[in-house]
Amino acid sequence: MTEQRMNLAESTPEVYRAMRDLEQSIQQELKRAGVEKEIYELVKIRASQLNGCAFCLDMHLSDSRELGIAQQRLDVLPAWREVGLYSERERAALELAEAITLVSESHVDDEVWQRVRGTFSEAEAAVLIWAATGINVWNRLAIASRAQPPRRGSKTVRASE
Repeated sequence: MTEQRMNLAESTPEVYRAMRDLEQSIQQELKRAGVEKEIYELVKIRASQLNGCAFCLDMHLSDSRELGIAQQRLDVLPAWREVGLYSERERAALELAEAITLVSESHVDDEVWQRVRGTFSEAEAAVLIWAATGINVWNRLAIASRAQPPRRGSKTVRASE
């Protein structure tokens, strides 16, 4: 088992606060733009799956269950293209999140962008870019510091919300 290398919130509190402020701003913009909280959570989970971030997966899968996202939809999320369990908006957001997460492989190509803009307004698309980018930053911070998911029944400081 790996052990946590450091607690970035304690080691660099001002930078950590700035990241939390960014996260709060993204959440406010999501509400303002009208992007569903379910889409936001699915984006966070999918990016965290691709990045292999156990801490963020644990957090956002738990948050999604509390939000009422069906367990089946969470279980098959890695294969979202293969099932009819996701709305057109969710599919476009997931495709964008994957393109941003894997940007070094394919960039965000014009086909992906056209599907996103055919589904989301400019304000919605902009905040989805921020959301996918934000979770990718949190994933990299958690992975680099080896942040550990809490053992069930114990209390922990959350890296993001």
